[in-house]
Amino acid sequence: PGLGPPFLLLGLTRCRLPASLLVLQRLRKIYHSSIKPLEQSCKYNELRQHEITDGEITSKPMVLFLGPWSVGKSTMINYLLGLENTRYQLYTGAEPTTSEFTVLMHGPKLKTIEGIVMAADSARSFSPLEKFGQNFLEKLIGIEVPHKLLERVTFVDTPGIIENRKQQERGYPFNDVCQWFIDRADLIFVVFDPTKLDVGLELEMLFRQLKGRESQIRIILNKADNLATQMLMRVYGALFWSLAPLINVTEPPRVYVSSFWPQDYKPDTHRDLFLKEEISLLEDLNQVIENRLENKIAFIRQHAIRVRIHALLVDRYLQTYKDKMTFFSDGELVFKDIVEDPDKFYIFKTILAKTNVSKFDLPNREAYKDFFGINPISSFKLLSQQCSYMGGCFLEKIERAITQELPGLLGSLGLGKNPGALNCDKTGCG
Repeated sequence: PGLGPPFLLLGLTRCRLPASLLVLQRLRKIYHSSIKPLEQSCKYNELRQHEITDGEITSKPMVLFLGPWSVGKSTMINYLLGLENTRYQLYTGAEPTTSEFTVLMHGPKLKTIEGIVMAADSARSFSPLEKFGQNFLEKLIGIEVPHKLLERVTFVDTPGIIENRKQQERGYPFNDVCQWFIDRADLIFVVFDPTKLDVGLELEMLFRQLKGRESQIRIILNKADNLATQMLMRVYGALFWSLAPLINVTEPPRVYVSSFWPQDYKPDTHRDLFLKEEISLLEDLNQVIENRLENKIAFIRQHAIRVRIHALLVDRYLQTYKDKMTFFSDGELVFKDIVEDPDKFYIFKTILAKTNVSKFDLPNREAYKDFFGINPISSFKLLSQQCSYMGGCFLEKIERAITQELPGLLGSLGLGKNPGALNCDKTGCG
């Protein structure tokens, strides 16, 4: 309202394409040569179900829209992209209208892509979604739109949360799918409106899944011009009261209060405040687009840290197993004892004492019962045995990536004045 198409306010002209391609090529090489070998040998994907594809490394920033049904998520996307009253707009209405996960991306012309096609295309970042089954893929849809902003960012609209609906009624693992998108999102808008502030089981589960991603979360109190000042204050307080137990961080997420749609604000409402809130949100979105490379490097480094911790834990379990085995031991019983009570054998405490791992980064002990239930301990090799004369040791390579290569690549982004620092001849972008 009063802003014109909001995407026009975004800094679309600032671009670092040649340098960014070199950085992404270099990042891809670091991942494949220094991180993936250990990731595969310790079967990390079996623990966290997060395999990184080349499409994911080179993908654009992703903005994810979550929240209850009919709070204006699809309308907000239409508004931010200036799609209202065009043939590109998402369908909206008072009843639950979005039953699909809708991915809006750039294309030369308007085109709808079925979920099974998106998952089959390994060049896209969505191929791992195939593991959620055919029922889900029928609820996944891609829309290509010839839009300037979508050249630099991808928007994902999600089905609204309906608290009286059981998970199985959706016909696919809704929370697992949400987790997949949450893990990859650069910005997460959780949208509410003044009439839907109740927190039920599905929303509570969603916020549990957002744990650790607080810096990416933005809360939207939409349709704010429907309320008089006093009522708006009450609703704002009620929203915080509902969410406080779910967001257990010192600094709460930023909350934007406005009405994100093309109609003018209702009279006698806080027009100036709502306009400022919209502009702040657009600046926030623009910052994510500008920081794409930094975020991507940080994401791969965080992934590498998790792989390293997992590898160290598997190594500790294996070493403990070998130490406890004797000629007369029943291997299955020995290992069952270790897995059932790892603290008795100081598995996790040893990792904290002997490596620079934070206790806050350690995975759940229970997860390893399931992990070793699928992967016998005999299928692993000690880290000290995962070395070769030419290739070096897997653990050393991933530690060098975490402490030197990825921070160095991040530092090189500030070397715009020295493009040679990113020359593939020197760095081997491969």
